[in-house]
Amino acid sequence: MGHRRGRLNSLTLFTTSRTMILRVRIPFLARGYATRLPQKPPMRHPDPLSNKPNAISTSLPEDLTFIHRPPPSAPTPLSYTVNPSSPLLRTDPQTPPAGSALPPPLKNATSAHPRLPEDKISEIRRLRMENPALHTRNKLADTFGCSPSFVSYVAPLKPSQQRTALAKRDREHEKARGRWGEKAALIREIRRKRKEFW
Repeated sequence: MGHRRGRLNSLTLFTTSRTMILRVRIPFLARGYATRLPQKPPMRHPDPLSNKPNAISTSLPEDLTFIHRPPPSAPTPLSYTVNPSSPLLRTDPQTPPAGSALPPPLKNATSAHPRLPEDKISEIRRLRMENPALHTRNKLADTFGCSPSFVSYVAPLKPSQQRTALAKRDREHEKARGRWGEKAALIREIRRKRKEFW
């Protein structure tokens, strides 16, 4: 029995020494990495609102908490929110004082055109239908004291007349473009080519 136990101990030593020799000779058999990544405990920062001694906490419904802290600096007499003469504390801050001078308006107020009677509207339609090339929108607007958009609204052209007017305008534009220089023509072609990829 003792002889057998001695053989087992020598066999264990031999196996252990053989494994260590193999690990020394063959380095990839030895594990060179950690089996578990190091984990840091979660950080628990103290709440800067609730830990202040001068913070006032109020519980609200639906598990809400309202925390009020006074400002860290002393109140200034020049404050725009605490000063009684502040414009923010007035009852009606939009109305200027009676004696204050207002700045000039940025643009002149446009006067609304008076509503034309039906006889003038019918006259606009008649002139526009007779000769739209002679009685243009701008001429009729100046004559009757209305806007050009109103003329196009009350006396629109027929689709055929619109196509004729647009073709005439395109011919005039093309004639003007023919007098352009090389640089302007190049920029125009680049813009046209760019629009094809929109």
